[in-house]
Amino acid sequence: SLPLKINFLHRAGVVVGAGGSRSRTPLELKDIFIAVKTTRKYHKSRLDLLFQTWVSKAKEQTFIFTDGEDQELRRRAGANVVNTNCSAAHTRQALCCKMSVEYDKFIESQRKWFCHMDDDNYVIVPSLLKLLSSFQHTQDVYLGRPSLDHPIEAAERVKSDGSVSVKFWFATGGAGFCISRGLALKMSPWASLGNFISTAEKIRLPDDCTIGYIIEALLEVPLTHTHLFHSHLENLQRLPTDTVLEQVTLSYGGFENRRNVVSIGGAFSLVEDPSRFKTVHCLLYPETDWCPSEGHH
Repeated sequence: SLPLKINFLHRAGVVVGAGGSRSRTPLELKDIFIAVKTTRKYHKSRLDLLFQTWVSKAKEQTFIFTDGEDQELRRRAGANVVNTNCSAAHTRQALCCKMSVEYDKFIESQRKWFCHMDDDNYVIVPSLLKLLSSFQHTQDVYLGRPSLDHPIEAAERVKSDGSVSVKFWFATGGAGFCISRGLALKMSPWASLGNFISTAEKIRLPDDCTIGYIIEALLEVPLTHTHLFHSHLENLQRLPTDTVLEQVTLSYGGFENRRNVVSIGGAFSLVEDPSRFKTVHCLLYPETDWCPSEGHH
């Protein structure tokens, strides 16, 4: 069956090509809703880098979900900044509160694809478009990368008198994941208008696990595993240099893991560009005004 075949190809690290000769309208950037989850204390340190790099290539499509009003950010992104009024604590409840708002805004947007990103992800926009083009938004598609090499097991708190154990895969939020509109609409009873928060409370797991629980455990739609999404939880140095620009998302390690960045050379030194995002951006878009021109090498 096709979904299994696609699943297998993704597990094998093969990019699934556009589906045969079926004529359909090509997917455009405006069909994608990219949600970036952040928090007030990272507005300067993390978002500046994103606005300078990949977000500049997907301004209209990128929505920033945060927890505090910020005039400077508002001036920069206008209505594309969503103050969720969720708590700024890095707790399960606060994260689920933001995901709940992301979901509702996506449904409202009428767009074809929902892609959730973290504020330390670089999104290679052409690769994202290419990947999503190989699926149909009307079908059930949940695309991402698990952080574990096995499904997670959770206790569903069904009634006061005990719980049922359930196993499912989930795509880690730190690497980014995408959900088709067709599937997102089916999630509605457990995800829309605050239901997401009660669903998360039922299994007492974070936001990305709750998404996996709704899709895999409740709707019985399998996660399509892809190797093109990356979080700082993996060893980014091991990603072969010549494949970096073909990926869909990249990330970088924080202070505790200073050197966990993709291994790619270019115009900027590690000191000038510790995340390697500027280097990646200039390789993808050499005409960018702040990128060193070829003549200066």
